[in-house]
Amino acid sequence: MTPEQKIRHLILLKAIDLGDGGPFETITEDNVDELFEDLEESCDARSEVRQGEFVTDILPPYSRHYESKSVAAQLPDGSYVGWTYWYGGGKHGEPEAIDWIDEAYDLTVTEEQKLVTVRTWRRAQ
Repeated sequence: MTPEQKIRHLILLKAIDLGDGGPFETITEDNVDELFEDLEESCDARSEVRQGEFVTDILPPYSRHYESKSVAAQLPDGSYVGWTYWYGGGKHGEPEAIDWIDEAYDLTVTEEQKLVTVRTWRRAQ
């Protein structure tokens, strides 16, 4: 799947969870675009997926009108896809209107667990 199709896949899965769509047959590379087209434009699943599952340290594009951060999500097959989450803009801003799905990209992720020591200090009596 392309990165755009991966995001559409995530939106379809979220729509099923929210009761906004489906149940769909198996979502594949061949039918994901068609199923996505049939989904309602006002579906809440789009805005929930748009926020991302993880914030990444990839430098996002700059805009003088909106704030941005790079976010990512994991697909059921274990792959990751990333995109720019636009927000802010003040009273008349509309960052959700920015086409974020077409700017998606595949990610490779290295995951490691680290042991952390946390110290809490208190003055001795």
